[in-house]
Order: sequence, then structure tokens, then C-alpha cells
Amino acid sequence: MIVLALVSFAIWIYLIVGRGGFWRSKDTDEPVVDMVTREWPSVFAIVPARDESDVIAQTIKSLLKQDYPGSFRVVLVDDNSSDGTANVAGAAAADNRLAILPGQSLPGGWTGKLWALSQGIDFAQTTAPIYYWLSDADIVYRPDTLRTMVLRAEKTSLASVSLMAHLRCQSPAERLLIPAFIFFFQMLYPFRWVNDARKATAAAAGGCILVRRDSLEKIGGITSIRSALIDDCALASRLKQSGGKIWLGLSRRAESIRIYDYFADIRHMVARSAYAQLGYSPLLLLGTLLGMGVVYVAPPAIALLGCPFARYVALVTWICMALSFMPTLKFYSASWLLAPLLPLIAACYIGFTLDSALQYLARRGGLWKGRVQAPRDA
Repeated sequence: MIVLALVSFAIWIYLIVGRGGFWRSKDTDEPVVDMVTREWPSVFAIVPARDESDVIAQTIKSLLKQDYPGSFRVVLVDDNSSDGTANVAGAAAADNRLAILPGQSLPGGWTGKLWALSQGIDFAQTTAPIYYWLSDADIVYRPDTLRTMVLRAEKTSLASVSLMAHLRCQSPAERLLIPAFIFFFQMLYPFRWVNDARKATAAAAGGCILVRRDSLEKIGGITSIRSALIDDCALASRLKQSGGKIWLGLSRRAESIRIYDYFADIRHMVARSAYAQLGYSPLLLLGTLLGMGVVYVAPPAIALLGCPFARYVALVTWICMALSFMPTLKFYSASWLLAPLLPLIAACYIGFTLDSALQYLARRGGLWKGRVQAPRDA
């Protein structure tokens, strides 16, 4: 127990001191200096949507209310919806800047979202926009969102700008589990490292990505990542490997209106891609489960059950863990009382990860809107 307590303590010291300050939640989309003399580049927003009739109207309205001074258009790609998504979107806004494109049948080797994005890009590229704005169908935006993203991209010559949309955090399940989802994502991909061109770390938040057309074409377009379940990080990795600079930050300008009222909703959201993150590897799965146990579960267990010295070390580790979680809780306006519960929350995510592997073995990996998208021969 002493050895395990010291190992866990050493890991948390590294995470707090040596992992890009991920826990501070400081990388946010603060306003940047406005352009005065430059011409505003053209932008085409592409929204893939499959059975999103309950949210699509709000998303489309927020896109068309952008106070962007340059040329801006939107295309909704209706990915074979069965709930009238296209009709709802069309009724939401009578605007000649909006086009609605019926999606074609999904070919082999593609995930549904990427196939819809590919069709939208093919439609948009006839106007040769400088930027594509890839937006999920459940994200609503403040009017200055696009202007702020373009300013950031133009100011520092970025290949892409991605905003981590502020997830809904209202139901008991959301308040307990959603801030930790963001905390874990930042731990896995420290935003400071993502935004540093000298670092190999690359990530994006797929709900909101602004990407230069020439940078996307340089990596072979969406086709180059057509089978990726974690498509946002795959895209960011390709862009960075090709020499493009990328930026990722937390945001309140972009907000998800996807509702996760129940524990099972969040479990499904995580389980859809967790095993894909591990490359469908049983060994990586085992290592991840053991590692999360050592990092999160061991400190409170030893603090309650260990010998005196081990208890002291484990208690200090637990306190460090809780303190590191507090900035993320603050960003989500969540109670600081949740901070000591991070080990329990992490245990839930351990279960979600295991469930992801079981779903894959049951041939239900990557299930989304009735589609199983994980490769069957990984």
C-alpha cells in the first residue's frame, strides 16, 4: 500500500506540474484584436445532421445570426433523417444563405458524419471559400463566434481553430459527470500543448472547427480520415503533421444543447468512442483500466484503509486531485463539493470504457442514430 500510495502521489505531482497546466482551464476563446484594413475571408459553414429535428432549428438560427462582415453561407447536409430534420431546418429560417442538401447513401469505409461533411464540402467548394466551418447540429453560437474565430486564425496564420463547446450541465447526471469529461479530455490533450507548434500533441473539438480550405486540401481532404470515429482529433493530427498550426480552447460562445438527462445518456456518449481511442486493443484497455485505478481509485481507498504512512500520502494525493478539478468545476459553474468525488466519477468512466469494449465485441461499436460505425475487423 505504501508503494502504491507513493506511485499515485508521484503521478499526480507530474500531472499537476508537468502536463501543460491542463487543469487550470486557462485556454479560452478570449477576444482578439479586430482587423481594420484586411478584407474578411469568405466562410462556408457545413452542418451534418441525422435525426436532429429537436435541435436543428436553434443551430441554424444561431449560424445565420452571425455578425460576420465577410461572405458567409451555410449548407445543411441531411444524412438520411427519418424525423423531418430538413423540413424543420428549412422552416426555421427563410434565408438565401442557407442551402439544404439531401445526403447520399453511406458508402463502405466511411463514418456517417464524415461522409455528410464530405458531401457538404463538395457542395461548398464551388464557391472556393477561404474557410470551412464544420459545426455539429446541436451547437448554438453567440453572434460574434465566427468573427472571433476568423480573427484568431488570421492573426496567427492558423490552419484550424476549434472551440470546445460548453456542454449542457443542468440535470443531476450532467452536473456529476460532464465537468469531469472536459477535465479528462484536457488531461489527455493539454490545450497548451495542442496550441504549441513545437509539440506533437494534436486535438480538436468536433462540434466546432474552423479550417482553412487549402490546409484541408493539403492533407487530402476529409477522405483522408473517412473511417475515423474520433474524427476531430484525427483531423487535427493530420493538419499538425502537415505543418499547419492549430488552436483549441474552451468556450462559452459555443454551447451544446444536447440533453443528457440520465446516467445512461452519458454512458452511451462516452462508450461510443472510448474503445476506438484505445485502438481497439485489449492490452491498452487493460492498461487503461489499471492505470485509472491507480491514479483515481487507489488514493481514497488507501486513505481509508491503509497503514498510517500510506494513509497520509494517499490523503495528500486525494486533496491534490480534488484541487486540480476545481477550475473545471468553476468553469462549469458546478459546486466545489464535487471535487472530492472525482475518484467516484472516474470509477464511472472506467465502467464506461469497459462498456465501450463490450459494445464493440457485441458488434455495436460506435453506435449512433441506428448506425454501427466501428470497424468489425480492427
